[in-house]
Amino acid sequence: MDRDLQGYWKENLKYLGILLSIWFIVSYGFGILLAPTLNGITMGGFKLGFWFAQQGSIYTFVILIFVYVYLMNKLDKKYGVNEEDS
Repeated sequence: MDRDLQGYWKENLKYLGILLSIWFIVSYGFGILLAPTLNGITMGGFKLGFWFAQQGSIYTFVILIFVYVYLMNKLDKKYGVNEEDS
């Protein structure tokens, strides 16, 4: 099977860019830049801006790790580079 490794890495970098952008927006945007605006909303007794700065960005990052694993397993199978084929 002929493997398109350039296509594989191009798609991999696209996934990384998208997921890191989401993480950046949540951690920096919601936790710092938009915190004063979000503080008008409460969640579980805490101001939403504070929650994003303290917990939300961490939860988002953990979820993005699982999304990345899922996407990479799918990508590995698509390009024939999954561990089972080695």
